[in-house]
Amino acid sequence: MQVSYPTLAKTIRSLTEGEDDPIALMATVACEVHHADARFDWTGFYRVTSPEMLKIGPYQGGHGCLTIPFSRGVCGAAARTEETQLVPDVDAFPGHIACASSTRSELVLPVWNGAGDLLAVFDIDSDQPDAFTRKDAEALAAILKTTFSTC
Repeated sequence: MQVSYPTLAKTIRSLTEGEDDPIALMATVACEVHHADARFDWTGFYRVTSPEMLKIGPYQGGHGCLTIPFSRGVCGAAARTEETQLVPDVDAFPGHIACASSTRSELVLPVWNGAGDLLAVFDIDSDQPDAFTRKDAEALAAILKTTFSTC
């Protein structure tokens, strides 16, 4: 099953219309994205909770790491640089944190609120190597921008 991003965006928009609580939005997005594509093995948010620190937020899948400093891993790199991280092979990523040994590739996107503050990073892991494309990154970034602009 390959995700239909227009359908996913429409579904998330209808489920979150009028909502401005970031945790409620994160829970809904994590659930809908996780179930939209079989490539998505772990899907969730790491919230910015203090300077240079991410803490687990709403997610779908097995256990995630509880905290991730901005200085470590793919999620930390996305938070530190505020740039999308598209990693085809996590074993080749310097400093990768193996929260789950099954993860082969990863896509992490920064999430900003309407004021432009970094709220979180959205992390999608796959048990397949090279599972994500630039199209995935662009479509998900658009969904995140629309969804979290009200926070």
